[in-house]
Amino acid sequence: MTASDKTALVIGAMGSVGGEAAAALLAHGWRVRGLHRDPVRAAREAVGLERIEWVKGDAMSPAEVTAAARGVTVIVHGANPPGYRNWAGLALPMLEATIAAAQATGARIIFPGNVYNYGPDAFPRMAEDAPQNPRTRKGAIRVKMEQRLRTAGVRTLVVRAGDFFGPVSGSSWLTEGLVAKDRPLRSVSYPGPRDIRHAWAYLPDLAQTMARLAEIEATLPDFAAYQFGGHQLTGDEMIAGLERVAGRRLSVKRFPWLALRAVAPFVETLREMLEMRYLWDNTVLLDNARLVKTLGAEPHTPLETALRTALAGQGCLPVAQKAAA
Repeated sequence: MTASDKTALVIGAMGSVGGEAAAALLAHGWRVRGLHRDPVRAAREAVGLERIEWVKGDAMSPAEVTAAARGVTVIVHGANPPGYRNWAGLALPMLEATIAAAQATGARIIFPGNVYNYGPDAFPRMAEDAPQNPRTRKGAIRVKMEQRLRTAGVRTLVVRAGDFFGPVSGSSWLTEGLVAKDRPLRSVSYPGPRDIRHAWAYLPDLAQTMARLAEIEATLPDFAAYQFGGHQLTGDEMIAGLERVAGRRLSVKRFPWLALRAVAPFVETLREMLEMRYLWDNTVLLDNARLVKTLGAEPHTPLETALRTALAGQGCLPVAQKAAA
């Protein structure tokens, strides 16, 4: 790939996944465009992404996404509805706009996937071809999105990962389930049995993976899918990591599923979280053998470093620890 080919459009560059993807591509020498309804505000507020070229556009508009994608090699589809709200109404239309842009320009779509596609028949360890029979509404939408990419006639790269966590995250089980965002780290509420393993994806590592695959995208199949292994931790291992970061023992409680069930009928985000309980009651891991064979190794930040950086960004650590992170 020549330097002139290395131009990417990131949809959702102000979000957690899109922002990390943009930063990783910039670090690999790419020119990055970011789509935003208000480019001036985005340029002012996007900390650490000063080299992005912000272009005006709406992720729901095929014409505006296509105009922004002229001349790019890859389009990172990092657009997500905020929280878990209105996925049915927003997720597929935003993807259709990105597909239209890829059809018009020949760019490859990079699509960050996750474990919501899978049901218990695929557990405990899923390879790329594992059956996709999800139990949740959001999971069913994710399956439809991947199916649409397969049939759209566009080159696509899917990278599926476990639960995201990082220094910036609008919705994260780490800081909206296990610990409390913007509060001192004093306790942990763990959602499942503490002796089973769960897949976690540290967003800077996932973004580095996507950027490294983007470097060789011309050599990949038209529809290429990879599983990102990430940190595969028991509950006890995650709690121990949090305690090392906190520098002391933490109060550990059971996640309040019953209380969630009582309130869920009135709060869409909580309804979606409740549906995902089965992902915590079972071992859920991703087999990254294909990814390791392709890249040689998977980017992997040590757990304590990843947790410290993530929790500092989420306002859970004292000022001194934030500075260290």
